[in-house]
Amino acid sequence: MTDLGRVLILAGGLSPEREVSLRSGGRLRDALTRIGVEAELADVDAATLPALAADPPDVVFPVLHGTSGEDGTIREVLDLYDLPYVGAAPPACRVAFDKATAKAAVGAAGVATPAAVTLPREAFHDLGAAALIERIVARLGLPVVVKPRAGGSAFGVSRVDDAGGLAEALMSCFGYHDSALIERAVSGVEITVGVVEVGDGPVALPAVEIEPAAGVYDYAARYTAGATAFFTPARLDDAVLRAAAATAVTAHRVLGLRDLSRTDMIVDAAGVAQFLEVNVAPGMTDTSTWPMGLHAAGLDLAVVCRDLAARARDRSGTPRR
Repeated sequence: MTDLGRVLILAGGLSPEREVSLRSGGRLRDALTRIGVEAELADVDAATLPALAADPPDVVFPVLHGTSGEDGTIREVLDLYDLPYVGAAPPACRVAFDKATAKAAVGAAGVATPAAVTLPREAFHDLGAAALIERIVARLGLPVVVKPRAGGSAFGVSRVDDAGGLAEALMSCFGYHDSALIERAVSGVEITVGVVEVGDGPVALPAVEIEPAAGVYDYAARYTAGATAFFTPARLDDAVLRAAAATAVTAHRVLGLRDLSRTDMIVDAAGVAQFLEVNVAPGMTDTSTWPMGLHAAGLDLAVVCRDLAARARDRSGTPRR
């Protein structure tokens, strides 16, 4: 075993992304164990807090996806227990998890991002859905993408090509969050760029190009083997790839993220990387793009995650063991 001590991987939880989180956690545990790290996988439930108090780990590696996992909640809890953990602190998580707030912050830093409108469910109920939909279409045009203001794995996300489909898309969205982000759809190449901090500051990994067989990168396309073709590095000009890498690092810095992140973008017809959203707890499954970026960079998932865990432990001062 290494001298890192015991790494507790937190996964599962109760969000719609539970199964993906468990797959991420299992892969990470197996990878760390392979290189001699004492790694333990734990589902997050009512037994979590007593276990943390009774037998605190040396460092925690959260791979929880969705609400509680990425909105800062679990990290606030870990701070309460004075436990070091991999990833961003709670305030940064809250900003990054809110897609509208993240877009505003990254856009203010000069990064291109599609025009959007963000409205809660109550606005459509109290002010009249038909009138609001008319104004949204007038402002953004068509097509648009409707997505929950917070959340992941494409749950509640719909592309709308005509105004008649907007109401249904909003209802689907509101099944996952009480506020909707309606964003002007951008045609182009869908890419994602991971960021990792294992040296002096954040470094972008090679961009991963995403080409779903069905044309839509939904939940099934993300996590079903063979449903999507991935190209790493993305099949784009070097100048575009450099700009996309700069966008991912800028988002990471502007949002105050730490250790690792993943930024999703669309490269439009003009070659501009349009920022869509950022993820503070990238997936670690076999079809997840953050590990693909590591592999393309010649980095080993297990070694990088071990080093991230060591950085997190060292931030807290003296190791427990």
